[in-house]
Amino acid sequence: MAAAPQTPLSAAETNALKTIAGTMIPEEATLGMPGADDPAILDDIVRSIGRDLPLVREALAAIMVKAGDGFAGLERSGREALINDWYASGGAPAAALGRVILSAYYRDDRVLVALGHEARSPFPKGYVLEPGDWSLLDAVRDRPPFWRDDRIVPDGER
Repeated sequence: MAAAPQTPLSAAETNALKTIAGTMIPEEATLGMPGADDPAILDDIVRSIGRDLPLVREALAAIMVKAGDGFAGLERSGREALINDWYASGGAPAAALGRVILSAYYRDDRVLVALGHEARSPFPKGYVLEPGDWSLLDAVRDRPPFWRDDRIVPDGER
């Protein structure tokens, strides 16, 4: 029997993440949009943390320290104010936390449909892009290469 996959976060960290995610992106029932604390979205957030795990842990710890023991017990406006205050100076941990929450949220099919998009990946069907001005790339095409070309063998090494 295969072992169940383990979450990279402890139960306390997952609960903190759920409260923070739900505060950052609350449910909007009138538009049919779940909050980022929705179980399916939260599961996606936790599964997709990946290389950002140390920064996300640092962010969760910093927010919890700033709030003391009562973060989850604060009213939503108090949690929002606390997160906004910390986020302004949170640096890389704040960016990582925001990235993992937003990425998972906007991958959710319900969110895509509520925003008027098809609930599908962009490829292989693709999306139509408006024609652009390709002459804007002329300066890049015309400049000499500034990297080492490994296809060219130096004279003395043949």
